Amino acid sequence: MDVLDIARWQFGIITVYHFLFVPLTIGLTAVIAGLETAWVRTGKEDYLRLTKFFAKLFLINFAIGVVTGIVQEFQFGMNWSDYSRFVGDVFGAPLAVEGLLAFFLESTFLGLWIFGWDKLPRGLHAGCMWLVHLGTLASSWFILAANSWMQHPVGYTYNAESGRAELTDFWAVMFNKVQVVTFPHVILAAYMTAGTFLLGVSAYLYMKKKHEADRPMYHRAIRIGAVITLLAGIGVAITGDLQGKVMTEVQPMKMAAAEGLYETSESCAPFSVFTVGTPDGKEEKLAVTVPCLLSFLGTGSIDGTVEGINPLSEDYVETYGQDPTSKAYTEGDYTPVIPVTYWSFRFMMGLGAFAAAGAALILWLTRTGRTPGVRWLGALGISLPIATTLASSWGWIFTEMGRQPWVVFGLMTTESGVSPGVSVFEAATSLIVLTLLYALLAVVEVKLLITYVKKGADPYLEPPRVKVGGSDEDKPLTFAY
Repeated sequence: MDVLDIARWQFGIITVYHFLFVPLTIGLTAVIAGLETAWVRTGKEDYLRLTKFFAKLFLINFAIGVVTGIVQEFQFGMNWSDYSRFVGDVFGAPLAVEGLLAFFLESTFLGLWIFGWDKLPRGLHAGCMWLVHLGTLASSWFILAANSWMQHPVGYTYNAESGRAELTDFWAVMFNKVQVVTFPHVILAAYMTAGTFLLGVSAYLYMKKKHEADRPMYHRAIRIGAVITLLAGIGVAITGDLQGKVMTEVQPMKMAAAEGLYETSESCAPFSVFTVGTPDGKEEKLAVTVPCLLSFLGTGSIDGTVEGINPLSEDYVETYGQDPTSKAYTEGDYTPVIPVTYWSFRFMMGLGAFAAAGAALILWLTRTGRTPGVRWLGALGISLPIATTLASSWGWIFTEMGRQPWVVFGLMTTESGVSPGVSVFEAATSLIVLTLLYALLAVVEVKLLITYVKKGADPYLEPPRVKVGGSDEDKPLTFAY
């Protein structure tokens, strides 16, 4: 393995690991804010107990997510210095705003929410969590804007003297056509992940005899989670369809690779649900297909033309040239790894569809107060958050791997972005150390989650009513947990 291979493995491991926490963090802020708002409006004890219970699980996830996110930023300077230099002028503005505005909005109001249970009026306290959620949405917008620029560069000029892309239109980057469809898709997937987490944890506790007295509360939480999952799942499907059409327009090679379509289909291109092929993916042995579906996914019409890998590769060689010394262009190969792209696309869609269908089934079987069998409810409920988490991870893998060999589409190859001064030993040491560290963090995360999930929701404790300007206005903030 050379430095490029090691750097790519490290980036993949760190990014996928970090992204395990991101959707759940975004979605849980909305779920917790909604539960607390329901308690403020109705006064029902169950909503407050669920709020505080899932807040503990959220804080564990949030803490690990922040730690892994910091490492994510450092690796750009460590292994990808040429890439960082190339995109620095474009990424500087959105990522600076994300750090100075969005993240501080999250952290400030999260602190007020944690320490303000007996200090802030109830409505204002719930509003703090809504502002935390707003901060997560803002963070997501700016980070996804940067990633969308890598998929479809706009609003820049190339400075040949400095060898850098320079920002010319901030708003073009912020409202990139890829960004406009990617943001709602990612956020709805986050809501879906949080919905299944609420459902799955509640289903686990529902099936435990230790928490039998709280079954009505967990039954309610199961249905709330199922509703969130189903509605968000429908939104994910709609925005994913829109994203596919934009992807076909700006990155036709990615859509062709998602299907393993080597020759252009002039109309009614089929979509294969399942394929058995040769190891390199170039020949099909057995396939189960849906006629015309690929044309519809890519163009919105069953008669739409979907370009194939081979003609696109020839066009790319003609447009971008060919470097015979580069492994990325061997025999004019501008294609990503087809098996990875093909299957990650299907894992993403299949697991997402399974989660939405599972939520719909649970809603049907728990309608009008019905109580389903404990065993199958627990098994299905626990499987759903695993499915949505894996679906999000496979979606991220598809997005990044499908763009290869480009790190910035049409402008910079992945091979060109790696740090020139890093040795194989340094890169390998970094990979091993960070992978072991992340494995340790995974053990800590799982142990903490299991410990607090098993405890279940704490007994109801009425928080004091606080009025602005009351006699206790100088009372110090206290930690709520």
